[in-house]
This record gives sequence, structure tokens and C-alpha cells, in this order.
Amino acid sequence: MNNISDQNLILKGKKVLLRVDLNVPMKNGAITETSRIEKILPTIKLLIEKKAKIIILSHIGRPKGKVVSEMSLEPISKKLSQYLNKEVLFNKNKINENTISEINKVSNGSIMMLENIRFNEGEETNDKEFSKKISTLGDIYVNDAFSCSHRAHASIDGITKYLPSYFGLQITEEITALKKITSEIKNPITLIIGGSKISTKIKIIKNLIKKFVNIIIVGGMANTMLKHTGSNIGKSIYEHDCEHLIKKILEKSKLYNCQINCPIDVVVAKSLDGPGKNKDIKEIDEDDIILDIGSKTILSIKEIINNSNTVLWNGPAGYFENPNFENGTKKILEIITEKTVKNKIFSVAGGGETVAAINKFKKSDSFTFVSTAGGAFLEYLEGKTLPGIKALNSNVRTK
Repeated sequence: MNNISDQNLILKGKKVLLRVDLNVPMKNGAITETSRIEKILPTIKLLIEKKAKIIILSHIGRPKGKVVSEMSLEPISKKLSQYLNKEVLFNKNKINENTISEINKVSNGSIMMLENIRFNEGEETNDKEFSKKISTLGDIYVNDAFSCSHRAHASIDGITKYLPSYFGLQITEEITALKKITSEIKNPITLIIGGSKISTKIKIIKNLIKKFVNIIIVGGMANTMLKHTGSNIGKSIYEHDCEHLIKKILEKSKLYNCQINCPIDVVVAKSLDGPGKNKDIKEIDEDDIILDIGSKTILSIKEIINNSNTVLWNGPAGYFENPNFENGTKKILEIITEKTVKNKIFSVAGGGETVAAINKFKKSDSFTFVSTAGGAFLEYLEGKTLPGIKALNSNVRTK
């Protein structure tokens, strides 16, 4: 593993393209949770110490190759500047013929952040020509974005074919910890999984069924499960056209004797700002919106966790940002961390929203391990080789 901390690696005066994940939660243009910024600071400080010219590549949201002003990285560059107590230059344009001349103005030990890499059409398609184009902007490439490394994108995968490539400090820490975890996990294993779209995690769930005793589905994913298994979910968000996917999950769970658990009661409201009311699934009205799990579901989850040796958690139980609907997420946290602190279970959590919830309730020190990654974290546990990791291991070159 070629690491950026290698004492023999001379970086003074080198343009280092540093890929990080700054896809932080924002509301009305303000950053609401900063753990992903904090996690990359050691790598940036090391590069400053080595007097490299640091060019940061990152993204926020899914602009699909178009410029979306609400997804600009400029507010994040300002926040990073505050953390470092150092100016972070910001290049407001998509990558073009003038980008290299702008980068050449960066002095040793200084930083420039480029605009959202996903504003460029070739990024998410891992376009060969775009990969070549971004590689011309630097001398060395560093990946410190474990949470993006399950994506075969140009700034994660394609670029490594054209530049000497290295692991950053954060990605190294994540891989080392997850390797240790996968070797120490003990049955019975319970997965708690949330998020809004079931289709993005369906393959992961299917492949993890054979490894786990229990899978607890919460959040928007639970709405989709409930809807397509015959329950009324009122006006709640759910994903359409998923009947065949859910059928496959349920069939495979029976085959491997894995229990799929959905909420038996929920907290509903008439609007996102309204007061919540606890209802059994069968009592939901047409104008109700499911925004959290209910008290019976929390007790059911507690019993499952009490009978587990390992708990993996990815995705909050509801709209935890609103105090009216934070109870489910907060209670799951309390149950997991209480057992972890007493050395009764091995606990691992991952994902942007999950980390935000953990930090909100100040529980980050009470898990066995907390990963910045969501999908990458699950795919790694699934046993998959992540494209970004494979690219670094396969294509690492030195000048």
C-alpha cells in the first residue's frame, strides 16, 4: 500500500490532486455537520508540512454533469479555511482550458479547491478523456475519500491510470479498521439499515442476508417495504416499482433464515413541521406522513440487539433533524452504545446521516468503530473489492 506518509516521498513543489469526500449535509446554504471536513485535516496538514501544492477535488450532491449553484463547494472551502486557519483558494469554474494556469499560481504549501467535480459530464461515467484531462492538472494523485471509493468515477478510478497514486491518511485508517473488524465480527449479527432509496442498497442487502441473522429496515426504506407488502403509508415517501426487488429480498431471507424486520408502529404527522403521533401500522390515515419509528418498534429493536453479538448500523430511523421525530434514532443509539460500553456487543456505524445523528447525540466515542462511509462501508463488509481501492492497488506507479 503506497501511502502519502511515506518518509521517502518528496512532495515539495509537487501539484498533488487530493480527492476527498466533502459531501456534507447543508441547509439554506449552511453546513450542518462537519465530521467529513474534520477527518481530512490530517492529510491536508501533512501535505502542507511537505510543502506540496494541494489541489482539492470533491463533490456535493448529484448534479449529473450540470452546474447547480446550490451544490457549489464554495461554502465548504470557506469552512475548511476556518479549520486550517489558512486561506483556501477557490476555483469557481468547471474544469476547462484555463484551470491549469490557475493551478500554476498555487504556491508551495498552499491550497486550491476546485468546483464540484460532478459538474463535469465525464466524472460519473469514468470517461477516459476526462480522466486524462484531470490528470494533467497535477503531478501526484492522492485518494482520501473512502466513502466514495465504491464508485468507479473518473476522479476515483480513471485518474489512477495516468498519475502516480497514493492512499491518504483517512482512507488508510478506514481500511485498517474495517479489516480488523471483519476478522473480529461474531455471530449473531444484526444489520440496521435506513436511507430513502431501497434500490441503491438492494444488492447489498441481498448479499448480506446470508451473513446476518437479523436485518432491521427503517427510514424511507421501511416505507417502501411496507407499501409494497400491502400496508397503507399515507403520504409518506417511498420508492415506486420495487415489488420485484422486495420479493427477492423476502425469498432470499427465508432461504438463509434471516429475519427481515420492519416497523410495527410509527410516528406520523400531517406535515414535516407538525406534532408527531404514535400509531400502529394498521391505523395510518391517508394524509399521514411517517417520520419516525414508534415505541413498540423501539422495544422490538432493543430485544433483537440484546440477542446479538455484533450490530452494524447504516441509516437513521427517521427525520431526526427535527426534535419531534428524533426519538427512534436517539433510542437506537442509546441501546447500541449502552451494550457496547459494557462490552456486550461489537458495534460499527457508517454513513453521512448516521454519523450526523451520532454526533448530534454525542455518541461517537461509544461505538467500536464509526466510518465516514455509507455505501462503501456496506460493500466492504459485503466482501466486495471497491473500485477506488482496486485502482490504487493496481495502478499505483512511482516516478
